[in-house]
Amino acid sequence: MATAPATLERVARMSFGQVYPLYLAKLERKGRTQDELDQVITWLTGFDAAQIAEHVAEQTTFAEFFERSTFQPKASLITGIICGVRVEEIDEPLMQRVRYLDKLVDELAKGKAMGKVLRH
Repeated sequence: MATAPATLERVARMSFGQVYPLYLAKLERKGRTQDELDQVITWLTGFDAAQIAEHVAEQTTFAEFFERSTFQPKASLITGIICGVRVEEIDEPLMQRVRYLDKLVDELAKGKAMGKVLRH
């Protein structure tokens, strides 16, 4: 599924540092923790908690964030619908990676066990 160029550009310029607190607030409302959020991000990107904090502080764009990551080879096991779109059908790599992260956060917020979220 193709993403409109304007949408893709907007997402690429979006700051990870602005979105991270939104992910955290969503998870904390559901009784989850920052450590769990960082564990999910670490699994997907290879960044440790200190590196994640640096990206948040530096207001790294999503494009830069995912360019610098060591992306999880098992990410293709992430399937399902997020924001009305099947993540496995997204054509643009950046948009797909952002939606993978959204999907993992959503699964965590819904109470899914960490092992299942991390595709163990």
